[in-house]
Amino acid sequence: MMECLAAPDAAGLPLHCTGPAGLDALRQRLPPAAAGFLAASGFAARAQEWQLLPGEDGIIGAVLGLGEAPVAPQAFGALAQALPAGSAWRLADPAAHAEAAVLGWCLGAYRFSRFKAPKRSPARLVPPPGTEAAVQAAEAAWRVRDLINTPANLLGPAELAGAAGELAARHGGRCSVIEGEALATGFPALAAVGRGATAARAPRVALLEWGDPAAPLVALCGKGVCFDTGGLDLKPSAGMLRMKKDMGGAAIVLGVAEMVMRARLPVRLLVLIGAVENAVSAEAFRPMDVLRTRAGLTVEVGNTDAEGRLVLCDLLAYAAEQAPALLIDCATLTGAARVALGPDLPALFTPDDGLAETLLAAGRDADDPLWRLPLFDGYDSWLDTPQCDLNNVSSRPMAGAIVAALFLQRFVPRSVRWAHLDIYAWNDAGRPARPEGGEAQAMRALAAGIANMFAGEPAPAP
Repeated sequence: MMECLAAPDAAGLPLHCTGPAGLDALRQRLPPAAAGFLAASGFAARAQEWQLLPGEDGIIGAVLGLGEAPVAPQAFGALAQALPAGSAWRLADPAAHAEAAVLGWCLGAYRFSRFKAPKRSPARLVPPPGTEAAVQAAEAAWRVRDLINTPANLLGPAELAGAAGELAARHGGRCSVIEGEALATGFPALAAVGRGATAARAPRVALLEWGDPAAPLVALCGKGVCFDTGGLDLKPSAGMLRMKKDMGGAAIVLGVAEMVMRARLPVRLLVLIGAVENAVSAEAFRPMDVLRTRAGLTVEVGNTDAEGRLVLCDLLAYAAEQAPALLIDCATLTGAARVALGPDLPALFTPDDGLAETLLAAGRDADDPLWRLPLFDGYDSWLDTPQCDLNNVSSRPMAGAIVAALFLQRFVPRSVRWAHLDIYAWNDAGRPARPEGGEAQAMRALAAGIANMFAGEPAPAP
């Protein structure tokens, strides 16, 4: 059990939750002394406002303000670190907002503690019955965050592939790893990106498979660049400071896979993790090199710092060969997407309007929002080059996220339902339910979208 949760039969102080409209009714239900203290404190039930309630023998409860807006997990995201360390709490009205409370409480309790113990223990919440899915989502998010937060000297391509293997083993899946000559032959563009790394950090592809072979195939591809120097087109030092997170797409698709497997959704999973390091050495790929890809297209390297799309193009080609019912890729791909949408809103690209609306609606319902950007065909020619089939970048300094998505679209047949997510996978500063560091952006949205798309399929055997 997560440290921030108490056993279902544990005693806990009541946590009352109310918006401004219900504040007077709550005061009438409280003991007179606690109600008087709450009124005197100026508590107005604003969103994320909270107040301890005193009694004769100490604390008798707490009140959380929900504000006027619809209740989201973030409303509960500060409590595990704000309420007294180690204290246990129960929702006074467990029928209201139970899943949001559990998810937000757990997401806010997370701390990356591999190298430094937290300064205090979190307050603990007794999870109400029926919130198991919220607990599982939080557990998956913690694992995604741990992967992204782990420094690159401890999480290279081998370790990232190993994380896929451990996940498969926990849930009855199968995992294989492609490396060496097989990688160079089957995933040549990806192998070229990782060519500059040392032998100990050689590139590889992890393939996780799970589910009934007769079920619809869902393929998930994740960019797993464990550290990105930019290659010979070297990033400035400030641009490298967070590049341990450049495997965030891989971590997130592993989180989606965990949620799908734990929910036993009626699908067959194929997860491809392109685990590489974009390093600088005499063996590194160069600007103006021409690379062959799995799909047979040739790519001129306009910039070695646009390596993520070279990793993904081979993964997408492999996945498309398996004729999936759904193909999704996730990547920390472009700064342009962040310029357009900021750090908290992943960019969604797909040529399929129905798929777009399914994923957007799932994101809204899961409080894990996405925003669709266009695959504008008018910019497709920006990738043209006289030397070969396409360049990996455009010479025009505009529409970078769209151009990157158009590059990937060249490797996905029009017959395949495909979506590309350009994500940040990081919180620049701590906020309720979003501690500073790695973040599992879009994980819950994608898992919910997959569940909704295949809800009518036969359930897998237990």
